[in-house]
Amino acid sequence: MRLTHEQARTIVAATAELAGAGAQVKLFGSRLQDALRGGDIDLLIECPEPVLRPVRLATQLTARLQRELGDRRIDVLVIGPGTALAPVHRAALAEGRLLT
Repeated sequence: MRLTHEQARTIVAATAELAGAGAQVKLFGSRLQDALRGGDIDLLIECPEPVLRPVRLATQLTARLQRELGDRRIDVLVIGPGTALAPVHRAALAEGRLLT
């Protein structure tokens, strides 16, 4: 996994603050492959409660993380109970690694 412990802690803390303490965050995509370089940070946020404005939450979290981690590309997907899962959501659920 190509995130430092500090970066992972920052992501988890920001997610808890904006999405709630019960939300889980998974890293997926190219950052899981140690042999690669660069690439964006792809995150899947799983909320235990339905999310009324998932795009707004994703935008808020992206902006917060860009301020805290530096101006880098960060893609955030948000799902909760009842979310219609697209193929990208299913792939993120299947391959994602839980950040703690």
